Formats: sequence, C-alpha cells, structure tokens
Amino acid sequence: MQAKAVARTVRIAPRKVRLVADLIRGKQVGEAVAILRLTPKSASPVVEKVLNSAIANAEHNYEMDINNLVVSEAYVNEGPTLKRFRPRAQGRASAINKRTSHITIVVSEKKEG
Repeated sequence: MQAKAVARTVRIAPRKVRLVADLIRGKQVGEAVAILRLTPKSASPVVEKVLNSAIANAEHNYEMDINNLVVSEAYVNEGPTLKRFRPRAQGRASAINKRTSHITIVVSEKKEG
C-alpha cells in the first residue's frame, strides 16, 4: 500500500530540491523528518511539508501505521519556467529563467520479514 503527496509549482529550482530529496529517499519516516529539520537548505522546509502531507494521507486515507512507513519514492520534476529579462550593457538584454519544481513523495509500509 502506498500513499503520496505532491507539491506543484514550488518556486525553487529542481536541481536544488533534488539535493534535499536524495537525502531522504529510502529512509524511515521519523529519520527522514529529523534529517530535513537539520538540513540547512532552502528546499528542506518545503520537502518536509510534502513529507508530512504524505504521512497524513497514509494515516487518514489508508489507515497505515506511521511507525512502519518508509519513503519509497522521492522525486522532483521541472515545473513551468518563469521567463524574465535583465538589462545588460549597451542596450542588450539577457534572459533569466526562474525555474519551478513539482515535488512528489511516496510513502509505503515497510515489508515485514
């Protein structure tokens, strides 16, 4: 049984969020929350929020036991990019891409045995 949570169009670049998502993949839920609390990255509070949502979904919608939950999947896809321009020398303009992320976290019950 699996429960998942998705945060869409988060205003942090996917490359930065992936660094945080890689830390918790495969970990037990309590350990994953502890890691996120102590990680000094701007993406960690957002990932923690998605993880807590996935845990709540597992408990409420599927009646899973929180103590047996494991982060089975944690991945980050690219969302829509906001395109902006910055003025440069001699009347030129250069593009700035403000990237967004879709963060998905799937928790499942640990296999007994």
